[in-house]
Amino acid sequence: MTATAYLWTPPAVPSVPVRGRAERAPVNRLFFVGRNYHAHAVEMGRPVDKSKDMPFYFTKSPSTLVESGATVPYPPRTSDYQYEMELVVVIGKPGFRVAEADAHALIYGYACGLDMTRRDLQLAARDKGRPWDHGKDIEQGSVISEIVPMPGVVVDRGEIALTVNGQPRQRSNVDKLIWNIREPIADLSRYYHLQPAELIYTGTPEGVGPVVPGDRIDGSVEGVGRIVLHVGAAE
Repeated sequence: MTATAYLWTPPAVPSVPVRGRAERAPVNRLFFVGRNYHAHAVEMGRPVDKSKDMPFYFTKSPSTLVESGATVPYPPRTSDYQYEMELVVVIGKPGFRVAEADAHALIYGYACGLDMTRRDLQLAARDKGRPWDHGKDIEQGSVISEIVPMPGVVVDRGEIALTVNGQPRQRSNVDKLIWNIREPIADLSRYYHLQPAELIYTGTPEGVGPVVPGDRIDGSVEGVGRIVLHVGAAE
């Protein structure tokens, strides 16, 4: 069989380290749940009424992934680069039109994540009814810790916290998620054929804010792990 010839060298497969395994987890799609903690929804000026609202999502390219511990440059075209600390669900089995009661069967494990955001660009786009891509889909803007295998386990509680230069900025609990772990998995499976190697960033609590070059971000999710990011100079 003749090998495929490419005009340019294809990029490497994005992947994430897995605790206790020599193999890395390849990554396919990245889904992000929007406004999934009430207090954060309020601070963003868009309160959520679960009795009337449906969960919503945005995506980022897997090429935006960067591992915990990295130093990333302050991105161009923004003066308001912000952190969002999140619990990340790692899908380990295929699923389509999955019942909420069965959604846990798709879980391989969890990780800590940072959804870095050009907030000024995101809000400008939001207010004009435009897509958020320039505000969210940022090179090296999806930070991920190692994956902790927890097949079938539903994390329904545990402190989630973040500091900047040692100063507390975010502190909440996973039990405050508006849509719990099972719900976004089941809901996304109504739109997509979910596959192993897909990540769901489940949302951030209140306390989001800006960082500047030289800042160090430390985050944690109880029972899962920790994440670190260093903000470098602007390019």
